[in-house]
Amino acid sequence: MTEHPTHWINVAVQTPAHSAVGALLTYRCPFWVHPGQLVRLPLGSREVLGVVWAILDEAPAHMPAAALRDVLGVLEGLSPLNAHWLQLVQFAAQYYQRSLGEVALSALPPQLRDLNNEQLARRLKKQNTERVVQTRPGPALSPEQITVLEQMKTGTGPFLLFGSTGSGKTEVYLQAVERMLAADPQAQALLMVPEINLTPQLEERVQARFGAEAVVSMHSGMTPAQRLKAWLAAHAGHARIVLGTRMAIFASMPQLQLIVVDEEHDPSYKQQEGARYSARDLAVYRGRLQNAPVLLASATPSLESWHLSRPPDADGQNGGRYQRLLMPSRIGTGLLPKVRRVDMNKQPRRALLSTQLVAALQERVERGEQCMLLLNRRGYAPVLHCADCGWKSECPHCSAFRVFHKIDRSLRCHHCGLTERVPRACPECGNADIAPIGRGTEQLEEHLGELLAHVLRPDGTPVRIARIDADSTRLKGALESQLAQVHSGEVDVLVGTQMIAKGHDFRRITLVAAVNPDAALFSSDFRAPERLFALLMQAAGRAGRDAAQSARSEMWVQSFHPTHPLFAALKQHDYPAFAATELAERTAAELPPISHQALLRADARTQDAAQALLNAVRASLEAQLSADAATQYLVSQVSIYPAVPMSMQRVANVERAQMLLESPSRMALQKMLWHLHSVLHQVRNQPEHKGVIRWLVDVDPQAI
Repeated sequence: MTEHPTHWINVAVQTPAHSAVGALLTYRCPFWVHPGQLVRLPLGSREVLGVVWAILDEAPAHMPAAALRDVLGVLEGLSPLNAHWLQLVQFAAQYYQRSLGEVALSALPPQLRDLNNEQLARRLKKQNTERVVQTRPGPALSPEQITVLEQMKTGTGPFLLFGSTGSGKTEVYLQAVERMLAADPQAQALLMVPEINLTPQLEERVQARFGAEAVVSMHSGMTPAQRLKAWLAAHAGHARIVLGTRMAIFASMPQLQLIVVDEEHDPSYKQQEGARYSARDLAVYRGRLQNAPVLLASATPSLESWHLSRPPDADGQNGGRYQRLLMPSRIGTGLLPKVRRVDMNKQPRRALLSTQLVAALQERVERGEQCMLLLNRRGYAPVLHCADCGWKSECPHCSAFRVFHKIDRSLRCHHCGLTERVPRACPECGNADIAPIGRGTEQLEEHLGELLAHVLRPDGTPVRIARIDADSTRLKGALESQLAQVHSGEVDVLVGTQMIAKGHDFRRITLVAAVNPDAALFSSDFRAPERLFALLMQAAGRAGRDAAQSARSEMWVQSFHPTHPLFAALKQHDYPAFAATELAERTAAELPPISHQALLRADARTQDAAQALLNAVRASLEAQLSADAATQYLVSQVSIYPAVPMSMQRVANVERAQMLLESPSRMALQKMLWHLHSVLHQVRNQPEHKGVIRWLVDVDPQAI
């Protein structure tokens, strides 16, 4: 720590969301520091970690000298976070309407805040400082893979790789990384996946290719010590490849030269609490910032990315900013599964599985093949019901039903967590005959056990059924061991929620069935059809991944609306046709990606209080902007809709309301949100809004 004449610095510190504390705090510093260094500071009665943001030439005129406090020390041994990282954080905080300190500090490993210089020095001493990369040769490339890699070499991106399931997209990423490392021994690559359960599978493959020392993972399932070790390796440049979930977008990687976002359509890339950022969108921004190519990849791209990669019209105009790369064929001679639609109107009433599907399952099991059944509802049944008095298993704290879990005879609210034993009789009238309504994965697993009880595998042993959902994988390591059983062939029929449909390379599955996908066809959420189509296409992609079995692989869809256009496009594996239909509807309704949205949400003790705050903000904001000639245009360019209850209106005894802001101009929407903040603070402090607990802004919301 070099002594230096006293100077002043602006520092980002973690401050409470929506507090009146400024984005940056000013401190007096008796030693020399650089922007991006981590320092220890007094904040109130606490000592906190902060990030130096700027060095000031003179003391701020608006603050008396007595009000300025001294920096306590520097976290030594760490090089400063570079200007690109600071700019990424600043952009994320501004765009997603959060405080700078909140975004900056939450992007750092939590353990860093608690270490003194001695403890940090010990951690740094343990770091492997060798940049060893032992690249092993990959498989021979297909003509499509070669073409795509050549297009990446000559283009600037961002690239959208639209490749069918099983087309070899992962090998394209690995080849791109290999070429990058061969060209620059210092280079780093960021590979992002949507969910933790996909990380070990890819990690194993990347480590096998480039050596374990070159790769680190970053996801929320790691211990604080593991997260710190991985972050330090990336920050120092020792880790050449960072593999992670959405949090990895903020990893400090000074030599970043390639970003890959796998399954870029997945909603998991959007953070749903705190700073509600989209890691996919920040990846595109960060790539531009660090001059690093960005590769977004999916068999079912988000409509935003598909729209942004549209080819130019006949006049060479109106093309998207992204370059679309195509890989329509499966590797080898593999074929995409044949899609069969089953009309459930022609099945016995209340049938869970059609007779045709049960027969097909039996045939596969007897041949020694694996099957997968998808039902996106965990538990045994969504509701318990009394036929005598009409009682249902409502949650007393939420506007939702408690789900019946037969395994432990419990009623569990999946929103607030309230869990109680199933009552012996109806709590309202005493009727002992209370029954489940609807079906969940537990019931499907039980039902399959009954239907296939007589079925034998080729070796004469009984059928083996397994269930993978959030309940069966609650314990640490449970998911890994269950997936390993599927891969090794110890499971004949796999039942699960959407977590089994994403990205897994199951080589022996030849039949995939969606048991009841109809609910999303008529949802009030305009994105529901897009998510359903992606889920079914991804699920279909689990079948016939082994080229030898692909000709007899099938995707079954049970529906009461089998002629729906979504299922017609699915039958042809025709994502472009589905996307064209959806984009035409969105264009007509002026919905994203044609327009841009933000949600203002308020939580309060009563629904009236929540809506009153939002409507007061709306009235005050529009009046304030209309009164100033410089801002009048925003009122006409940004639509602010009246407050309404959220679809899940009450959670844990808190009432929730929302207000939608929408504009064809992203810039106009951002300016409106900037004005919104000051109005929010003014209105929130009025006595009539004391019942409001919290509020938040969600920019580019994924669900309304």
